[in-house]
Amino acid sequence: ITLMLLCSVATSPVVAQNGASPNLRMTPAARVFAENRNAVVNINTTTTVHQRVGSFGNDPFFRQFFQPMERDVKRMSLGSGFIIHPDGYVVTNAHVVLGADQVKVTLADGTTLEARVLSADSEHDLAVLKITPPKNHPLTAVHLGDSSDLMIGEPAIAIGNPLGYHNSVTAGIVSALNRPLNLGHDHRMVGLIQTDASINPGNSGGPLLHHSGQVIGVNTAIQTNGNTAFGTTPTFGGIGYVVPANILQQVVPQLIENGEIAYPWLGISGATLDNDLAQAMGLPAEQGGVLIFGVAEDSPAADAGLRGSEELISIDGFNAFIGGDIIVQMNDEPINDFDDLLAYIVRRTSVGQTATLQILRDGELQTVEVTLQARPE
Repeated sequence: ITLMLLCSVATSPVVAQNGASPNLRMTPAARVFAENRNAVVNINTTTTVHQRVGSFGNDPFFRQFFQPMERDVKRMSLGSGFIIHPDGYVVTNAHVVLGADQVKVTLADGTTLEARVLSADSEHDLAVLKITPPKNHPLTAVHLGDSSDLMIGEPAIAIGNPLGYHNSVTAGIVSALNRPLNLGHDHRMVGLIQTDASINPGNSGGPLLHHSGQVIGVNTAIQTNGNTAFGTTPTFGGIGYVVPANILQQVVPQLIENGEIAYPWLGISGATLDNDLAQAMGLPAEQGGVLIFGVAEDSPAADAGLRGSEELISIDGFNAFIGGDIIVQMNDEPINDFDDLLAYIVRRTSVGQTATLQILRDGELQTVEVTLQARPE
């Protein structure tokens, strides 16, 4: 199995053109598509790649006699995006546009415009583009929804440019919430929406919409088994990962105004409290939470007086630290594991915010106030 990055309107019946009666054939997915199709764009990028080429490739024998040539090669890629403001601000994935020499945006009516990458944030895989609205052609913008109250099983609708097929719409459900995603090279995304709405390469950066017509997330990655009828291009295997709209609403204004993101920082190292660690600390085996191993100097956690682990023990032949504070709740959110803590900080907090932590210290429940700071570089 492989993971692959994918290169508010009131709801009312749609009235027939003569204004006489609603279109009874208009399904929820059809209505959502009709309301948003003009706000969804196709993104085409050109990237210059310097590579070594030769008649015999990398064959070590022939490379003794033939010097391979080096040249710049232009590579084209496709993605999707959506207009968030009629002044020409477009949201897409960072991996769609980073490193590109040229970015073009094609509107639903076929109009192609040059786009400028204002800023991008690889950690959340989001980017903001700027296009100049055509004269006498006002742009249509999406309406961003609240992804914090989504329920598993709710309908989900994706619009984009999968495998180059413009203005494609697919429908499914919200399959799960708060999913983590490991992308390698110490890059871990948390708090993602999982959907089974079919998304494929080219859907990158396109919107996932609620049946109300509001955007609830940005299609970002898919899980595949690599089997496909389209050559070597992996296709959708039933699991798609989506950056929630609430993260989008935190990140995008900062990208537009500041060109960078200030990430809230607690300043601890730790791990999920498992059964063995809990029992070693005299707690019930089923006790959840985040056991703090270490507290960074001059960090919010240090200022709040949080304590790290100091006692070293052996569990099944492996060394482990115990005795530190255990975070079990942050504000109103129960913390059962480390992903819960990361997801809450990413989705629900900001720099300068004071949060209330509930911790277990020496087996006793305590409350600690901590003011989050910007994460040091």
